[in-house]
Amino acid sequence: MERARELPKTRSVIAITIGDPAGIGPEVVVKALADAGVAPLADWKIIGDAAVVERACELTGIRLPPNAEICDLQALDPDGWRPGQLSAACGRAALAYIREAVRLCLEGRAQALTTAPVNKEAITLAGEAFTGHTEYIAALCGAPESRMLLAGSRLRVVHVSTHVALRRACELDTARILRTIELGGEAMSRLGFARPRIAVCGLNPHAGEHGLFGDEDVRSILPAVEQARGRGWDCHGPLPGDTVFLRALREEFDLVVAMYHDQGHIPAKLVDFEGTVNVTLGLPIVRTSVDHGTAFDIAGQNVANPANMKAALRLAVRMAGGTHEGQGGTAAA
Repeated sequence: MERARELPKTRSVIAITIGDPAGIGPEVVVKALADAGVAPLADWKIIGDAAVVERACELTGIRLPPNAEICDLQALDPDGWRPGQLSAACGRAALAYIREAVRLCLEGRAQALTTAPVNKEAITLAGEAFTGHTEYIAALCGAPESRMLLAGSRLRVVHVSTHVALRRACELDTARILRTIELGGEAMSRLGFARPRIAVCGLNPHAGEHGLFGDEDVRSILPAVEQARGRGWDCHGPLPGDTVFLRALREEFDLVVAMYHDQGHIPAKLVDFEGTVNVTLGLPIVRTSVDHGTAFDIAGQNVANPANMKAALRLAVRMAGGTHEGQGGTAAA
């Protein structure tokens, strides 16, 4: 694997949303910031309701570090919610936290945003049209398009499509595939890979087997790969999806371009569920996120694992160009 270049050791401000107050977001945020290896990396702005954050601190017995500030939005009635309980009020509050955090980043008052999980059903109950965190933040930023990158210590995957029906995801567009390759390559460069080796998945079994199992690979994917090469990217494909991830794990490739959600998510989560971070590409701001849900079934029980939040915070600091921990132990290192 290519060694990432040294990053400047400056102190960034990172905004953190607590996600749905009834989920495990508040708990994993305070637990992550209690880690002595995470807390000194940046100045932290926790975006949420102070009452919710303080409740998480009481639950866990944690005192926030002095460089963590709670931005109290008072978006939620302190008595109007319960851990693990689906509610429109929590969904509405979660959106308010996102909007405020994005505003801070767009105004330059924070250099990156890390998000705890929200609940799509709760947001829908609040009367909001919502397909996902990534799409919502892109709309707030006025970004015409965005992509999801899953970044782990051993595997990095960027997706051509994510939260759409599989039937629609199979309607491939060469220009969109090419743009995905470029956005993924630019992110890898930002992470320190001077010339990232990019593998592009095929859509069909065996990447179509020369048209035997469909012509999408030759008709839509291959032209994007060829154009990417023409623009200077070290790009390969279309390659069979059943072997390309193994080749990436063996360090033959630095980045894999998946055609649809499950093609990329399943191997990434299987290899490193706790350490894989969700990164949104195509935005004017840096945004990382945990890659797990609200886990209502364990919320409020002080059993949530903060490992994924720690990884998301570390990667946010790294992508913001701030203090980092060296090359080992960070997502996408």
